[in-house]
Amino acid sequence: MKEKLQNTRRSYEQGLLSFEDMAANPLQQFTRWYADYEKAQGDDPNACLLSTADNQGRVTARVILLKGVDRGGFEFYTNYRSQKGRQLSENPQAALTFYWPQQERQIRIEGWVERLPEEESDGYFKSRPRGSQLGAWVSPQSEAIESRRVLDQRLKAVQAQYGAMEVVPRPPHWGGYRLNPLLIEFWQGRPSRLHDRMVYEQRTDKSWVLNRLAP
Repeated sequence: MKEKLQNTRRSYEQGLLSFEDMAANPLQQFTRWYADYEKAQGDDPNACLLSTADNQGRVTARVILLKGVDRGGFEFYTNYRSQKGRQLSENPQAALTFYWPQQERQIRIEGWVERLPEEESDGYFKSRPRGSQLGAWVSPQSEAIESRRVLDQRLKAVQAQYGAMEVVPRPPHWGGYRLNPLLIEFWQGRPSRLHDRMVYEQRTDKSWVLNRLAP
């Protein structure tokens, strides 16, 4: 396995990245690249890796789905009692990573996280499919369970409780977060591992400075 991995290589030939290519604001640049990936019909364009850490510095990562880019930040939803929810309550620093292989591009985002207002979480929850709404009540996310039967039994109970209701209420333990970026890096694969890396960093006055990083 080790030899196989060491001999697995790819030459990146799709494009390049220069200062002239970059938008004045990293959110605008993100929107451009996101649109490019959608046009290329890439799978799950809003899938990204969310990395969080507890107050002891133990890092955990998992793939989530981005659900908004608004008010200068990146939004997602989850169970507040999940592992990521608990870690974010202890340490509200996090990172998002997007990888779009069709264009040989990666985006790294670092920043601080805050909960979205309840009315925003309510609005998004109402837009979800009913099955997903019920699932938010069913799953004790990140907790150990005896078997799949536990979820099946809980689903039956929740269906009985809310089956006749037109609107399923949002669980108080479920809602949204916004990652407010302090750093956003755009990576474009290049030949010979001499990749292009352009990074925006936020100044104390909220303006952005753009630099090129060595690969």
